[in-house]
Amino acid sequence: MGVIGEIVPSEAINAATRREWRELGYFYDRDDVLKEWRILGTSQGLLEFARHIREYASNPTNSQESEHIHIGPYWYLEIGTWPTPEITDHWIAGPLEALARLALQIEESIPHLRPPAIVRLRSSFAPTSPYELVLEAQSEGFDPARADPKCWANDAQPIIQRDA
Repeated sequence: MGVIGEIVPSEAINAATRREWRELGYFYDRDDVLKEWRILGTSQGLLEFARHIREYASNPTNSQESEHIHIGPYWYLEIGTWPTPEITDHWIAGPLEALARLALQIEESIPHLRPPAIVRLRSSFAPTSPYELVLEAQSEGFDPARADPKCWANDAQPIIQRDA
């Protein structure tokens, strides 16, 4: 008989995750039903997201296909190199020049965003991609860690399923 369970993180792990979100400066999540990546942040947080893309795109060692970096506390958002721009369930990718243009587009859109403004970038970056890239402007004082319910709930009991 086997046991399959979900481990509930300790408060120390949750506190570390909250700290990582705050250091990142923005929150991201992927919605597979709506097929979109959501990036939530203040103007400064969205600039940090653009900076991550720009830094990746400006590093020539990232020019080979499939090179990538992982971002954030859970590391499931990837910025990567691909022959054509694309947004999928695991990454935002393209040639380095296209990624640099995406970073610039994000930077240029920020002064015009007033919370709760939303900007959708698929049509200008990767129109045939299965996923959308959504920037959601948040008011000053936004705490990216507060947007992540997984690093706050510590009351749940482990889910255990037993094989019969």
